[in-house]
Amino acid sequence: MTNQYGSSARLDRIEAIVESLARSAQAITNDHEERIQTLEDVVSRLTRIEEGQNALLGSIDENQPTILRRLMAIENKVDTLIERAR
Repeated sequence: MTNQYGSSARLDRIEAIVESLARSAQAITNDHEERIQTLEDVVSRLTRIEEGQNALLGSIDENQPTILRRLMAIENKVDTLIERAR
């Protein structure tokens, strides 16, 4: 009987260890899934930021000729006023 009881106790310990390992593995898996989700969220946010930057740069490129024309017109007026003052 002692041998059978000893085997039963040993089996109980093994089952407890296996259950503990299974819980640990599940916790690691959950943590891994959360980290993957966080990384996916970060990539998504970075993608939106990049798209916004590209749109802003495109807008600047579109407006640049207009701004340059206006600056040149101002420069020409200033030059004209300076010439008149001489």
